[in-house]
Amino acid sequence: MAASIGFIQYEFSDLQIAVRIAAGFLFALVVNVLLINAQISADTGGKTLVIDDYPGQEVLAYGKDIIVRKRAKGVLAIGGNITIEGSVEGDVAAIGGSVIQRDGAFIGGDVFVLGGKYLPDTTTPLRTEGKETVMYAGYEDELRDLTQNPSQILSPTLSLTFLAQRALSLLFWFVVSMGLATLAPGAVSRAIARFNLSTLKIFAVGVCGLIITTVGVIGSLGFLPDFLSAILGLMAFVLLMLAYVFGRVALHLSVGQFLQKKFFAERGRSETLAIFLGVLAWTLFLSIPYVWPLAVVALFSAGVGLVLTARSGSNWKSV
Repeated sequence: MAASIGFIQYEFSDLQIAVRIAAGFLFALVVNVLLINAQISADTGGKTLVIDDYPGQEVLAYGKDIIVRKRAKGVLAIGGNITIEGSVEGDVAAIGGSVIQRDGAFIGGDVFVLGGKYLPDTTTPLRTEGKETVMYAGYEDELRDLTQNPSQILSPTLSLTFLAQRALSLLFWFVVSMGLATLAPGAVSRAIARFNLSTLKIFAVGVCGLIITTVGVIGSLGFLPDFLSAILGLMAFVLLMLAYVFGRVALHLSVGQFLQKKFFAERGRSETLAIFLGVLAWTLFLSIPYVWPLAVVALFSAGVGLVLTARSGSNWKSV
């Protein structure tokens, strides 16, 4: 089974390759915390890591370019380019950068590029037969900026683009909330009642569900065949997204109803106003620097918790 991103085709086994590459480099990072060796040097600006001869060792760089002059076991660059002039025994991966293979250079493992390109100097680069190349070339500048300045994901810059994104998000979730509340008013009302009655229990069940799902999907990558682990991962992703949407709509209405009671007279209250107030409140909450990740986790936890407790509403007591 295959999927397509833009003009690039990849199979689910490619996802397995990417996960294995990342897991291998993370393990190497733990084992080799410091890459201090006489055969490793940096340029005067500190932006490029030059590997003269480092056989049998993994090389990882964050926010730097890597040049392999002679030998290395494996290479991972986050936010930088990789240039292979010698030979790499294992895998080569770049996130927010490109992999450049010079004429006569050799790569023995897989090549994984996210936010960059694989650029061999020749049409027939020296590679081990049967090894894979997984590449997605979009968002190279954005990924590079993000890896070199990771704090921007927690504290976005206030700009017209950011404000426009927030406005579109508000409109999108208002329409989604109105539609779901209209199509399934009973399910949404019961979810709101369950959440208001047992808030802490809903969050506790949701957090446990998230942890079990995450551990299960990661574990399946190592113990199940590729196609089964890919199907299981897609199922888990779809279910989490549906739970997120349902939980967010329920929280929109719950918070909106609370704000209506606090600030509006009874004659001025309506479900539409409650939805708008709830969407506005959560949009603002999700725009607060360094706080929005906690809000996202709370929304996922609430959604999963509401789905998992959908059949046991009568057994819950107020907390």
